[in-house]
Order: sequence, then structure tokens, then C-alpha cells
Amino acid sequence: MRQVTIGMIVGLIAGTIVGATVIRPEIPVPGIVTSDDQSAVRPDGRTGEPTGRSNKTTRESLLPPDTPGITHWRMTGTYATSLPVLGELPKRIESDIAAISNNRFVIDYHEPGTLVPPLSVFEAVRSGTIQAGISTPALWADDIPALQLFSSIPFGPEAREFLAWFEEGGGRSIFNRLYEEQGIHSLLCGIATPATSGWFKKPVSSVTDLQGLRMRISGLGARVMQRFGVSTEQLMNVDIVRAMETGALDAAEFSQPATDGQLGLQRTADFVYFPGWHQPATLYDLMINRDAWQALSVTGKAQIATVCGNNILRSLASADFRQFQALKKFTEQGKHLKTWPPALLTAFRSEWQQVARDLSKNDRNFRQTWTSLKRFREEYGIWHELSAP
Repeated sequence: MRQVTIGMIVGLIAGTIVGATVIRPEIPVPGIVTSDDQSAVRPDGRTGEPTGRSNKTTRESLLPPDTPGITHWRMTGTYATSLPVLGELPKRIESDIAAISNNRFVIDYHEPGTLVPPLSVFEAVRSGTIQAGISTPALWADDIPALQLFSSIPFGPEAREFLAWFEEGGGRSIFNRLYEEQGIHSLLCGIATPATSGWFKKPVSSVTDLQGLRMRISGLGARVMQRFGVSTEQLMNVDIVRAMETGALDAAEFSQPATDGQLGLQRTADFVYFPGWHQPATLYDLMINRDAWQALSVTGKAQIATVCGNNILRSLASADFRQFQALKKFTEQGKHLKTWPPALLTAFRSEWQQVARDLSKNDRNFRQTWTSLKRFREEYGIWHELSAP
């Protein structure tokens, strides 16, 4: 991806948070079954029953929630902090908000599964069980299908175009309305550049090779693969590796090369495909319970916005910087970096267009969002074509 410059306001970011580790049981969320079939991820990187213990340094025991003059939130997410880029997003929120507020605004981050199951974060924020959660919007498609268009889009915009539409082209107003209707205020709080297209145990050269495959893939890309006879699963974190190792999956996509490598997908398959047609860019957001957001002062709201702006900048730079290093390791390990045959990419694009038409027909919010993005891209395309070297 070409070099990008993103202008934003970034506040004073410095300092570290010191404190004690807290043991906390999983919190029951109204309407949520907290069983281990939702793949809670332990802080030690394993899955299973949540331990209830965060592996971060926290000040919670020294600073109880009712400390006068202190805003104190609990936050969780869907990605372990051991993962590069994805795991760094919540850690920066935690440290930066403390620094910029001079420790008057404290957000304690808890590893996935220690407060609520990872795939229950949306409902936990909506109900007010926790004040905030960070993830990618596509995971909540069962509640709001249109949120998939604020996550990653097959053959969609790259990072700078995605941000231009979101911030200036009408995307933000739709995004805000979709979340506000659910009792959530959400802020864009991170972005990743192109992902891998997936790790496969056997090479894929035609549509026939896809039929009957069992693959971990999420979001709109999963809908496209299903049209080729692929059975898709939405597993989280290291459960993906376990499923690949046990033979429950034949292929898996998760994130970018560096993140896939940290997760261990290169141990489970020899063929990794590019380009990541299903994820040219991925947005991440900080969901905040609406009552908690409205209770903040103007200063507190500005502080969170500033921290998220810095997170976008840092994640964009970090995401691109780390990938070539990961690719070098993969080749040294004898892995095969493959590109999709042009005929398959054409087939993927064609089926994606049909998926978009079907979803637009069945959901008014999806149709409105997709229409806005398509119109923007048609106009932006003139600049994209003329500015490309």
C-alpha cells in the first residue's frame, strides 16, 4: 500500500500505569449464556474456562470505582494483548487515557474471557455490564448486519480511502446512528492494512479445490466463500490453531502476517494466499455504553477521542511496518507465499457483488450504507486514478 499521511489531533501521550493484578470472576451479562463454547481466551494465551485473572498491571485495587473525582471504567475486547497490532490497541487506550488525564480518567483493560465471553462484548456494553469494549464491528452482524461495512469489505477500500469515507464522506453519521439505536456510542479506534487471504493445508488453483473445505473466516468474506461450497466457522484467537491442528479445519484466515505468525497459524499449514481480497483494510472501534458516554464531561469525551486518534495513527504505521518481517520468517520456515490465480479473484469479486446485492435487498441499513460507500468510491476513483504513480 502506498505511503499514507493522516492528519489528526494527538494529545500528550506518555507514562505507564503501576499497580496490582486483580482476580475477578466472569460477570454475568443479561441474556448471555457464559459457557465455554464461546471460546474464552485465557490471559496465558490458552482457551477454555476463563481464569478471571487479568495479566496486566492494574491500579484497580488501589483505586476503587467510587474514588471521588475519578472516572473509572472497565473494558474488555476480543483479541488477546499478546497479538501484535490488534492486542496493542486496548493497551494503548489504557495507558494513554491515564497519561492524558493525569490519572483522573482510568480505563482498566481485562483480557478476553475474564469479564465476559469474547463474542458477548457487544451485549455487555449495550446492557451496561461493562463501560467499554474494543473489537471490529463485523462481529456484531447478527445484531446489526450493516456494521460489516464498517469492518472490512471484500475488494473494498484500502485504509486511506476507508478513512476518507468514514470521516468526510458520510460514513460516520450512519455509523453513529446504527450504534446509538443500540444504546452504544462508538469511536473508530484503530485500523489494519491488508490481511492474508488464508492459510491452506493444500494448494488451491480452481473453484473445484474450494468445494467442501472447512475454513475459519468471518465477516463478509465468509459469505463469499460459502457460495463456493466452503463450510465456514467464526472461531476466536488460539481456538483457530487448535482446530487446524486437530483437522477440524482445512484452512483459516485471521489477520495480517505478523498477527497470524504470533498466533501460530504457520505451524498448521504450508500455503498462505495473497492478496487479502476479503480484507483490504479493517477498522476497529471502541464501543462505549451510552449512559457512560453521556456522563462524561466535555474534557473526558475529548480525551477519549484524542486517544483513539492516536491509536489509528499508531496502528496504521505498525501494521504495515511489521508485515515484511513476518513474511521473511515464513519463507525461512519453508512456507509457500501464493497469489490467487486471476480467474479465482474474478470469481470472488463476482460472488461478492451478488452477496452485496442480496444483503442490500434484505436490510435497509445495509442498503443505505452500501449505497453511500459505492457513491463515494465512484467519485473518489477519479482522484485515485490520477494520483497513482
